[in-house]
Amino acid sequence: MQNRNHLLIFILSVGIFGILNTEMGVIGILPSIAEHYNVSISRAGWLVSLFAIAVAVSGPTMPLLFSGINRKKVMLLVLGVFVVGNVVSIFASNFAVALIARVIPAFFHPVYCSLALTVAADSVSEEEAPKAVSKVFIGVSAGMVIGVPIASFLASAASLEVAMIFFAVVNILVFLATLLFIPSMPVKGRQSYGAQLSVLKKAITWVSIAAVILLNSSVFGVYSYLAEYLKTVTNMSSNSISFMLFMYGGANIIGNVVAGRLLTNHAVRSVAALPFVLGAVYIMLFFFGKLSVPVAVMTLIWGIVAGIGGNINQYLMMSAAPEAPDFANGLFLTSANVGTTLGTAVGGLFISAMGTQYVVIAGLLSLILSTAVILLRHYMLTPAQQSVS
Repeated sequence: MQNRNHLLIFILSVGIFGILNTEMGVIGILPSIAEHYNVSISRAGWLVSLFAIAVAVSGPTMPLLFSGINRKKVMLLVLGVFVVGNVVSIFASNFAVALIARVIPAFFHPVYCSLALTVAADSVSEEEAPKAVSKVFIGVSAGMVIGVPIASFLASAASLEVAMIFFAVVNILVFLATLLFIPSMPVKGRQSYGAQLSVLKKAITWVSIAAVILLNSSVFGVYSYLAEYLKTVTNMSSNSISFMLFMYGGANIIGNVVAGRLLTNHAVRSVAALPFVLGAVYIMLFFFGKLSVPVAVMTLIWGIVAGIGGNINQYLMMSAAPEAPDFANGLFLTSANVGTTLGTAVGGLFISAMGTQYVVIAGLLSLILSTAVILLRHYMLTPAQQSVS
């Protein structure tokens, strides 16, 4: 039984990697795409921005619509859609076709991610659920940080089509693994759409949404400009910047492993401490941003803390609406995407107005607001709920 659960969680983690790899890996090949389709780099960027918008829009609705269907069938459907989209992208003759082949799967993205998180939690005891979820989050981190350099390498060493084939192969392998090794998972005691939507009547749900938006904004408001920061403030070379980005990604994966243990044993304290630890990292970056060694140390710590933060964001939503897990995970995905968009926009404003060094202020402002929201959330919970959250 335990071995079967390990295999299940591994397949889910690789599945999440495949889907996030499809989403984020394109960032590494945007110049190749622009050249291949003879479009501007900003227009090629639509492949990223429209994907993110589709995820944010479908986050609360698509997991809800599929919540009553056998989970294995839903996962196969979503993986199948991604495989078809990947294959069409390989042979797309014009940019419009490539864009459609990207956006349609994007609407199904939250369905698989939400299901993967829910199934991982359901596969173990309630006490062990945070650890299971943290293992699936490793796929999220890997998809975000490993897919970009791999796709970029394949496009430069071989061709754009080979990079696209990489996306397709990963999703095909996960589709086959799901088909062969994941058992049928009919939904037991299915809730009506109305019952699931009723969690939106709870104030704690909206406070948790605000917390997730602000916490994700605090991370991506700065991380989105990390390469620019390292280039203009720390004066690092291109190779050093690439190494730092890899190190951040690896640290992010470590953070996911640590988060499982923290949320299992010290959930309330972990949530409360996150803004202060991340704030300390940003303050250190601000004052020592021109020195390579302190920046490298802070980037390592930052990556670990950000990995923990992603798990905490999911935990905040799930603990606010445990009676509707699929819908809660959908809300988490949408809130996280809104936070990423908001943080990136605010960070850009600070860079334009004050200079790249001051982008950390955008992160600090989000952290101050998130601290207030987290305190409010804490006091809204009953003592009984606090003991388990």
